[in-house]
Amino acid sequence: MSLSIGIVGLPNVGKSTLFNALTKNSVPAENYPFCTIDPSVGIVPVPDDRLYKLAEFSKTSKTIPAAIEFVDIAGLVAGASKGEGLGNKFLTNIREVDAIAHVVRVFQDPSVIHVANAIDPLNDIGVINLELILSDMEIVSKRIATLAKLVAKGDKEAIIEDAIVQKINTALEAGQLASTVGITDAEKFVIKSLNLLTLKPMLYVLNTSEANENVEFAVPGPFVKIDSVFEKGFDDLITASYNLLGLEVFFTTGEVETRAWTIAKGSTAPIAGTAIHTDFKDKFIRAEVVYWSDLLDAGSYANARAKGLVRIEGKEYVVKDGDVIEFRI
Repeated sequence: MSLSIGIVGLPNVGKSTLFNALTKNSVPAENYPFCTIDPSVGIVPVPDDRLYKLAEFSKTSKTIPAAIEFVDIAGLVAGASKGEGLGNKFLTNIREVDAIAHVVRVFQDPSVIHVANAIDPLNDIGVINLELILSDMEIVSKRIATLAKLVAKGDKEAIIEDAIVQKINTALEAGQLASTVGITDAEKFVIKSLNLLTLKPMLYVLNTSEANENVEFAVPGPFVKIDSVFEKGFDDLITASYNLLGLEVFFTTGEVETRAWTIAKGSTAPIAGTAIHTDFKDKFIRAEVVYWSDLLDAGSYANARAKGLVRIEGKEYVVKDGDVIEFRI
């Protein structure tokens, strides 16, 4: 399952430094605005002690963790929605990711240039969010104009979509993110084609520094703290990003390989099986399921079966995070 997190923020807040440390990929990270012209992509393993305990249990030759994709996107500036600072290109890059990691600099260090020449995290957040809002407003206003003609003709689907879009437009005009409106999953599906920036899940990443003073402020949403220089808080960031995307894992384990498979939360067994091979959905017969800690406590598969810990589940079974599964097809 390939889903991505876009690392977004003003120039020189530490995005590329964070990306370099997370992925160990070599991308420009000089202290200079707009040094990252094209987004860089890195695949980052998700920390999970359960995987390695299962690998030790099975005396596995190969261990494969779940992974998440991070995209390093060049810094936005005020006016990006109108093309400032290559803004249109960067906003397009953001539109292509599934969620946003909004990096906010909170450390004071005069040797590191700030694009506004002042450390004001709330203002920085406001600048980025405003550009996302303005970009979405342009898309929404065009859609409202298109829908108006269909609504006038009594088109039922258009009437439903128009009600959703109008609700979002009201929020955007008030300077609020579309994600604050509280629309349902069904409503999100109706407007999926709009691919709104402000409807994407967002995690604020506070870039701190042990070596400098850090600004304290009320963060307007879920957040994690990191220190990109000393590489602290990365596990929290990766795990939070994984959860932000609504993902979880099930495991397969044996002497050859122990692996964590990424699936969407709420997936049934046949859908989860497609993480291994697309044929599993149609050829699924049953799944033998045991929770990871129950398997370890039992000491062996044989003991787990003898204790009734290994269950036979059918097509309607909703996989739980941490399940160890053997599929029968």
